[in-house]
Amino acid sequence: MPHTVRILDGGMSRELTRLGARLVQPEWSALALMESPDIVRQVHVEFIQAGADAITTNSYALVPFHIGEERFASEGAALIELSGQLAREAADASTDRDILVCGSLPPLFGSYEPENFDAARAPEYLSVLVGNLAPNVDVWLGETFSLIAEAEAAQTAVAETGKPLWVSFTLKDDPAALGRPPVLRSGETVADAAIWAAQAGIEALLFNCSRPEIMETAIAEAASVFAQKGVDIEIGVYANAFEQETASEKANEGLSGMRAELEGEGYIGFARSWVAAGATLVGGCCGIGAAQIGRLAKELKS
Repeated sequence: MPHTVRILDGGMSRELTRLGARLVQPEWSALALMESPDIVRQVHVEFIQAGADAITTNSYALVPFHIGEERFASEGAALIELSGQLAREAADASTDRDILVCGSLPPLFGSYEPENFDAARAPEYLSVLVGNLAPNVDVWLGETFSLIAEAEAAQTAVAETGKPLWVSFTLKDDPAALGRPPVLRSGETVADAAIWAAQAGIEALLFNCSRPEIMETAIAEAASVFAQKGVDIEIGVYANAFEQETASEKANEGLSGMRAELEGEGYIGFARSWVAAGATLVGGCCGIGAAQIGRLAKELKS
């Protein structure tokens, strides 16, 4: 059945720093929950006011990779619960439309590092995330996954919650990848990821935290698989605006330079092509702020 375009929110980190939150490694955006939760809530509010139909909990860095094993054990549950509460409060304050709260299930062992995924340890960490986010979220968002095994672990972790699952993969986006069949950072193909999605019965398959140029081919690949399988799975995109190539970079090492040409009309031009290719969930990742989400909402929902 046809789906209307829905607008996702944008990148959290730069909006936090714009409003005065402190972000340093290794805690990164988790530090804002510890020091300035009101700013986290305000970022959610500003994305909603800009036109986002869905906001994502600030739980991306609430894993031992960022906050350490000891702090995860002692404070992780409370911080994860707080991230859900802040998003829920912002969503419930909306008076003109219903806002979805997406519970972020991040890469557990480092972004862009598929080789570090530990299937034996993943269930323990995911159970803490899922258990403490569940009361306040409407849908699960496994995001910036680099390999299909991460998605399988997330699917298992949320299975008993009764809430839908969206899965978002990050793609290889170095110059050598452009013009070739799209692949995850693990080297697995987008076609294989789409086949998995069709078999798993997830509600949406998305692509995020990669350069905008790589996304349209990924959408087309996924749409082709879903058509062949006869499944109704939404497709979404929220690209980053990183200035440098991301293939050899580790995510969240610092505030990277952003591509000036993606401000204003630049990013919107890509978004139009994604919708034309079949995407119905569109937002932004690193470097795409509330102002740009406002432009997307005005353009794509008109």
